[in-house]
Amino acid sequence: MDAFDKLFQDAMADFTGRRLPEAIEKFQRVLDADPGHVPALNLITLALVGLGRHAEAEPFIARAIERQPASDISFYNHGLILKVLGRPEQALAQFGHALRLNPNVAETWLSRGAVLNDLKRYKEAIADFDRALALRPSAEALCNKGKSLTCLNAYGEAIRCYDKALSIAPDLAEAWLGRSVALVAIRSFDQAFAAIDAALRLRPDLAEAWSCRGNALFALKRYGEAAAAYDKALTLRPDLEFIEGLACFAKLSICDWSDLAARRARLSEAVRRGERSVSPFEFVAISSSAKDQLDCARARNRDAPATPKETSRRIHGHDRLRIGYVSSDFKAHAISHLAAGLFECHDRSKFEITAISIGPDDQSDLRKRVERSFDRFIDATTLPDEEVEARIRALEIDILVDLNGHSGGARTGVFAHRAAPIQVNYLGYPGTMGADFIDYLIGDATVIPPQHRAFYAEKVVQLPHSYQVNDAKRELPQTTPARSQASLPDNGIVFCCFNNSFKVGPEAFACWMRILGSVDGSVLWLLDDSALATANLRSEAASRGVDPGRIVFAPRVSVGEHLARHGLADIFLDTWPYNAHTTASDALWAGLPVVTWIGETFAGRVAASLLNAVGLPELITSSQDAYEALAIELARDPARLNSIKHRLAANRSSCPLFDTARFTRAIEEAYEIMHRRYRDGLAPDHIEIAAKG
Repeated sequence: MDAFDKLFQDAMADFTGRRLPEAIEKFQRVLDADPGHVPALNLITLALVGLGRHAEAEPFIARAIERQPASDISFYNHGLILKVLGRPEQALAQFGHALRLNPNVAETWLSRGAVLNDLKRYKEAIADFDRALALRPSAEALCNKGKSLTCLNAYGEAIRCYDKALSIAPDLAEAWLGRSVALVAIRSFDQAFAAIDAALRLRPDLAEAWSCRGNALFALKRYGEAAAAYDKALTLRPDLEFIEGLACFAKLSICDWSDLAARRARLSEAVRRGERSVSPFEFVAISSSAKDQLDCARARNRDAPATPKETSRRIHGHDRLRIGYVSSDFKAHAISHLAAGLFECHDRSKFEITAISIGPDDQSDLRKRVERSFDRFIDATTLPDEEVEARIRALEIDILVDLNGHSGGARTGVFAHRAAPIQVNYLGYPGTMGADFIDYLIGDATVIPPQHRAFYAEKVVQLPHSYQVNDAKRELPQTTPARSQASLPDNGIVFCCFNNSFKVGPEAFACWMRILGSVDGSVLWLLDDSALATANLRSEAASRGVDPGRIVFAPRVSVGEHLARHGLADIFLDTWPYNAHTTASDALWAGLPVVTWIGETFAGRVAASLLNAVGLPELITSSQDAYEALAIELARDPARLNSIKHRLAANRSSCPLFDTARFTRAIEEAYEIMHRRYRDGLAPDHIEIAAKG
């Protein structure tokens, strides 16, 4: 054996013995002597990959391919490297070359499928996993297929894949994790917790499993436990996408503000760096910057499926314009409480409306009413995104309206696939989608003044009064219960806020405590959102020198009872940076004045929009000090407060805010303009709808 052969054999021995640095040094000496030595090129590649030095490995594998272009193994190795280096399209091409040379290698199909998953091309990924499984059944391929199916919302099929994987490898933590994610999605929580526990027994450090536990606990409103699970995941994997935002939001939901300032600062800085530390919905309650919220939404949509290029314009030419409303909340939910009247009031001579329901049927009376209000009601809850998209295309929907946005239950993938030629963001999420596949956002001049349009990815539809639709058929309170029935004092001013706890931040609460301190005999009436939130708020009151007994907590009750009890309060105090939305219109409908501080974001300007549309702009303040002063002044001036209440009662039947028919005509005009622009070959543009008499 000559010196060259011996050097190569020594390098091989080091490689086999996992002495990778030594192997790399010797393979490099082999290549110095023979730059085209293909075995050394492949092996130094693998050694460098074994040390995580993928960028250094790539030139070597490229040289190996150049020297031996018929080697499927070299193409395969190059694909693996490119995947790790974040170049998925190039990785896909290399795996494709490998498969053309040798289509009988399961690992290559599996690896290409994994890249297709990364690219959100889930149906293609499933086809590759099926090819891999046909060659060699494996738990890994089944897990990957389960992931694809989960991303397509095909949860039942996904669970079956994970079960098959576990029959092969019962100790595969990733399979238990995948199973738990799908089970949480279908709200099968007992089984989900069992799967999470199994995953964590095998891998206590699996951050994704702790995050999934947090998701399940949060869905069950066990916010304190959810916060602990999220924090555990954050400790294990600080770089896990969205985890710090989830942890912060869970803490907000129990009014635990102990480290809120630091969390807010970290999340805002992360958003500005383009990181995905927080989802847009959570960030709305954390940030008061419209620019930051846009950046957050854009980062979130980096994982949306690529929007397909339209090869031709879809001009359907129907006698009536076809509008599709997509929502997970066609049930006893705020969205349906607000919008049921809109669906009923649409002019059927001009519009055909279709509901695409992507959430469960709660069998409520409101669900039944909503179903009756549509020309066509499609329950797509169990259908994967691509099937939903296909149904919408087959129906030739002209304008598709997303009533979820970035809120829970959203099916953004349907919109990302361009299910309809015109796509609109409305009502369910108070902000921009940050996506190029949403054409319009429906707002008004208050929530999105013209100078703020740069912070929205969509073109803005400016409705003439308020963007928020309200149902004029909502029940009006006929009687008011006694204060004693609500554990309120018989005398004294009752301030209230029935917002969810996550909207109650330390700044607003401190302001409320100062208001209580300035108004003798007053109490603050809040929603009893959770036992932990209640305990924390009482503790916060005491720490600010306010008797915790001056805070009264209201249980959740039926809609009718909820509206009726507003008559027991005197002033509704708004929250920031996330205002009262439906809760504010509930208060105004029930005759209760709302004091707000107008902010800089959509979510922070909604109450102002409602007050303008109900004819009470004097209740809008422009600073915290002014907000605090106005609340105190009104509490100390019963005549002024009663005058406002009388005006509110008088305006209710005539003001734009509660005129469902007037609102419907305005939004229909907007839809017609959108469609006319599209028909005429014009790009979306801002639309301003003028007020009508």
